[in-house]
Amino acid sequence: MSTETHTWVGASPEQAIAQAAERYRNWGRWGEDDVLGTLNFITEAKRVQAASLVRSGTTFSLSQPFSSEGPQKGWRRRTNPVHTMTDTGVEAEHGMQGFPHGFGGADDVISMPLQCSTQWDGLGHIFDRGKAWNGRAASSVVTSEGDQVTGIDTAAAQILTRGVLLDVGRVFGTDGELPDGFAITEEHLEQTIAAQGTSSQVGSGDIVIIRTGQYTRAKRVGWQDYAGGAAPGLSFGTAGWLHRNEIAGVATDTWGFEVRPNEFEGAFQPLHQVAIPNMGLFLGEMWDPDDLALHCAGDGVYEFMLSAAPLKIVGAVGSPVNPLAIK
Repeated sequence: MSTETHTWVGASPEQAIAQAAERYRNWGRWGEDDVLGTLNFITEAKRVQAASLVRSGTTFSLSQPFSSEGPQKGWRRRTNPVHTMTDTGVEAEHGMQGFPHGFGGADDVISMPLQCSTQWDGLGHIFDRGKAWNGRAASSVVTSEGDQVTGIDTAAAQILTRGVLLDVGRVFGTDGELPDGFAITEEHLEQTIAAQGTSSQVGSGDIVIIRTGQYTRAKRVGWQDYAGGAAPGLSFGTAGWLHRNEIAGVATDTWGFEVRPNEFEGAFQPLHQVAIPNMGLFLGEMWDPDDLALHCAGDGVYEFMLSAAPLKIVGAVGSPVNPLAIK
């Protein structure tokens, strides 16, 4: 157990969260008007470095399916996508679409929560004691009209950088999978880096993708309680590691990023409460790194160019994404 972890063991949830929030707070670091948080670590030089990592052009989609089959269960009105065809080949074949000269087509519409599958949490998604990112009053940031300051659209041109896969499931799990409730500590992260080699060293401006193997298990046995149930994930004690390494974002293959059940009784997603409104850290959830992980294990290279732009949804506090890892 790290020194970072020892500082909150035995503290009340309120004390632990308040102490970590104060210690790892980035408010004012990029000016009082900042809307990008840790994405500021992605410099032009960092993008050039990321582009230099492309050697073969092999590309991996890190997105789970956007499907009516799962994983959502309706908690807080989070449902699975509803995909509806508004025009099909039937109408086209029977000349029911009103187009001339035999022209026909298909159209469709989708209705879904923005965080129902692979997604980014935006900076307006979580508040800490009434404060949003950079110390703003939550009520002045997100209203019924949406996020008026840090909407996910502000990040639309930002998220292209060096990605690093930390396959903690492969290093510490059984058959590549961590059990539900497994808390990934700073030591687990550092030992995974050591086991994988120098290509997985983490630095400023990187996006770190952590594979726990829970999604691998869900694909094998079904969704079950994947959405909101017990899960492996980052320990609250990793807040210092996330802050110290100046990463631009972190993503996992789980529903909620941090270990569930959470590590102190009565808390709800306390690492979110520190990371998003205080650090300004972008969090990705429900990613699928499995194919990438197999390739990395094969060639021993765990770094790549990552393109993971959110949709330019004005005022949204999160966005679906199809992250692409290019090696």
